[in-house]
Amino acid sequence: MAVSGQRRRPVVALYERIADAVHDGTYPPGSTLPSEPKLAAELGVSRPALREALLLLQEDGLLTVRRGVGRTVNDRPPRRGFEHVQPLEELIGPGTPLRVRALLRTVEEPTDFTTQHLLAPARAELRFWESVLTGEGTAAALSHEWATADELLDRVHPEFARALRAAEQGGGGRGPAVSMLSVLVRASRDTALSARSGITATLLGRRRGEQLGRPADTPAVLVTQVVRVGEVPVLAAKHMLPTGAPALPVLQSH
Repeated sequence: MAVSGQRRRPVVALYERIADAVHDGTYPPGSTLPSEPKLAAELGVSRPALREALLLLQEDGLLTVRRGVGRTVNDRPPRRGFEHVQPLEELIGPGTPLRVRALLRTVEEPTDFTTQHLLAPARAELRFWESVLTGEGTAAALSHEWATADELLDRVHPEFARALRAAEQGGGGRGPAVSMLSVLVRASRDTALSARSGITATLLGRRRGEQLGRPADTPAVLVTQVVRVGEVPVLAAKHMLPTGAPALPVLQSH
């Protein structure tokens, strides 16, 4: 959790100070934080405000409370959401990233969703990848990802265009065991990306339920995502996470 803007609650600013200290190594993974009185004195804040910030950090996966030890920094604290665009398989859940199983790698005409979010003309051809993300033998998410039309992609992000073609050619017709967003991130070391996501509650439905091995009426979270290079959208995605899927860190900003 992080909130940016000119007017922030003091507890949010305190949250970010401690999170920054975790990420810059002041409190490295596995270390134990000072006691509340000592930490409050070091930061120059009240203990009630500190306690609220520490609780938020615990909820967001940076800290763990261990009886008889105190608050420790998790071995794999989540990255700050505003630092990097991350593939879903690396972002959700603690520990080892989820595995990607390719269901479909094809080219299709624009749908209402891709026309809206990729600004694709009616007769464009868009690369479409459908994948199931699994962890510990259980399907955790279903991803649908589209890249913008090749002609535009070759112009605004040729490295991503080449990497997509290479990934598909190297996948033996079924595509590689990575997500499209993962390909984009790896191809963007010298290209700045920005992303915006939306989250809604829904039900899986019959087809998605079959793909994820869950009943059709299973509650789920639908995450829609658009990634841009400058002002140009290059990737749009829908991610369906059913009840019981690993936790998804959320960055909120205003």
